Amino acid sequence: MFKKALVLFIILFSISNAQKKNLTMEDVVLNSNISLSPANLSQLKWIPETNYYSYIDKKSSNQTLVCGDVASNKLTEIISLDNLNKLFANYSKEKLQRFPVFNWIDDKNFTFENDSSVYKFDIEKKIVNKMFALNSSAENIEYSDKYQNVAYTIDNNLYCNYNGKNTQISDEKDKNIIFGQAVNREEFGIDKGIFWSPKANYLAFYRMDQTMVKDYPILNIETLPASVEMEKYPMAGGVSHEVTIGVYNFANNKMVYLQTGESKDQYLTCVTWSPDEKYIFVGLLNRDQNYLQLTKFNAKTGEKIKVLFEERDEQFVEPENQLYFLSKEPQKFLWFSKRDGWNHLYEYDIDGNLICQLTKGNWEVTSIVGYNKIDNEILYLSTEESPLERHLYAVNINNFKKHKLTKLSGTHEIIFNNNDYYIDKFNSIDVPRIITINKLTGENGKNILTAENPVKDYNISYQKLFVVKNNKLPDLYARIILPADFDSTKKYPVILYTYGGPHSQEVSNHWITGRYDFWFQYMAQKGYIIFTIDNRGTSFRGSEFEQATFRKLGTVEIEDQMRGVNYLKSLSYVDTSRLGVYGWSYGGFMTTSLMLRTNNTFKVGACGGAVIDWRYYEVMYTERYMDTPQTNPDGYNTASLLNYVNKLNGKLLLVHGTSDVTVPWQNTLLFVKKAVSLNRPLDYFPYPGHTHGVTGKDALHLYNKITDYFLRNL
Repeated sequence: MFKKALVLFIILFSISNAQKKNLTMEDVVLNSNISLSPANLSQLKWIPETNYYSYIDKKSSNQTLVCGDVASNKLTEIISLDNLNKLFANYSKEKLQRFPVFNWIDDKNFTFENDSSVYKFDIEKKIVNKMFALNSSAENIEYSDKYQNVAYTIDNNLYCNYNGKNTQISDEKDKNIIFGQAVNREEFGIDKGIFWSPKANYLAFYRMDQTMVKDYPILNIETLPASVEMEKYPMAGGVSHEVTIGVYNFANNKMVYLQTGESKDQYLTCVTWSPDEKYIFVGLLNRDQNYLQLTKFNAKTGEKIKVLFEERDEQFVEPENQLYFLSKEPQKFLWFSKRDGWNHLYEYDIDGNLICQLTKGNWEVTSIVGYNKIDNEILYLSTEESPLERHLYAVNINNFKKHKLTKLSGTHEIIFNNNDYYIDKFNSIDVPRIITINKLTGENGKNILTAENPVKDYNISYQKLFVVKNNKLPDLYARIILPADFDSTKKYPVILYTYGGPHSQEVSNHWITGRYDFWFQYMAQKGYIIFTIDNRGTSFRGSEFEQATFRKLGTVEIEDQMRGVNYLKSLSYVDTSRLGVYGWSYGGFMTTSLMLRTNNTFKVGACGGAVIDWRYYEVMYTERYMDTPQTNPDGYNTASLLNYVNKLNGKLLLVHGTSDVTVPWQNTLLFVKKAVSLNRPLDYFPYPGHTHGVTGKDALHLYNKITDYFLRNL
């Protein structure tokens, strides 16, 4: 009876699998973030200072902004897209095609942008009013609190609309002197260049002088004849740009600059206003990036008041977070630091006195998500449960008592409402998405979305996460994806996907998402095993793990990737004569390194946007991990893949965007030149006009090319 049931199960399972669809390349490139992505609640956010949440309900063709009450299951319609368009007709003849991105000002008004103008919608009066009319060329737009004022850039200059009046703050004619934009090529967590003070009485901004930086040529083939556009690109060991911080005072319409010192090649990070607007705090980081001074400045005069504290490290210091001031005690703030080897929170007063280390352990705080003023608790996400997961914790600032709030194993994304509740957006390798509303007291949460499996009708392979161990070296986390029709008695080729660089984590407990994950599934359908391992140098494992690659990028990473290869060789179903490797950017550097520096372990490699020689990469990133070419010539020579071209025996495909301003095209062109001079086999494909990634419809060509390369050669 049991045998008959088993046979019946196998037959039914086979029929079920046979009826499932295979992914197409169009699915991978065009649908992976749309129809194959789990259902979500668009623009889900809290209404300020309330226990009500809002999102765009897309269940009907008429998109509708709805409001939910945490105390009940009741949803209330605020306004539909059709009705918003009727009100908006006074301002535009063109209808809004989708509900615009909106932001709550308070519980009665929200703002949205359209055609370079900002509008306010009053939900009680049901009216739309224009707040600002921005120049159509406006970029880097930043609003003050409650969206009352706006600052922005046009070309290299800074402008604002303050109390309804348009003001040009800078009037620089030299295009290489830039105001109000992110500096240092967006390293150190810098993602903007405009900083409103809390009460909007001042505006702080970066000023970046690039006149001394060498030009890098970007070829534009769309003109007749082709033309060259120059990009300021400071390469490792070379002259970098000079940054200062200005402060505009709206009371007297005057500008001052912070007195940050004479060093022209320092980095100015973590720009933060004090809640009372009296001070600005800046992290002054030396060019070697191993010495940081958190410094307090007078916002009105620009005068340096004092250095609050210093941080030193033999390898590097990485300041990436603003100060987090406590709203209940505005004279105190939290500071992220890895001074004990792990990323933790430290509490200081505004004069720089250390009060306590708030979190501690062999795990890392990844972000602060809020402050519970009632219980005086900081809410944060951390890796304490596992580096592969993110969980929400609360720690009391007074007694340091800590408790975990999330339960399900996987990745939690948290939106706190600054009252009693938080939204938990959860997913894992098994769960596409669950969204719940939860109370800080730990009561059972209210489910507002459980997404169905969007790929249930496809031949999708299970992802297995595991640890590769070594008695003398740190554990390494790995992921393996087996072919959809896996048979343990057969032999399969393997594609090792790698990134491997700083600030990365490829192996984690999350649902399949995006082109890469779906391409892995596509190749698994084609009969390939996909394998990934996070080597030393990647994130969330502590400073010792992350700094193991210091001054020798590529070497330690190769050792760890080969630990993964040795694991693969232990599997009876792996064809060790058919190992391939694929990666992009740092992963391109790793792919090429593995092809050249592992004694022909890999038969085929394909990669894009690869760094070939770190001398041809940017100052900020490269010097943090490698020091300069002048002080570390041996490290640069060992890492330079130009020195190993003669070792190329397998099939290697390099692709590169010809307008790449992240990893200059020069990198792979030099590799081609060396391969030609040594008569080594190499396949090369440039993507004209594309930058560091190949986007739009051309991405379909890229993925077909990469796929075909493995199908033909591995």
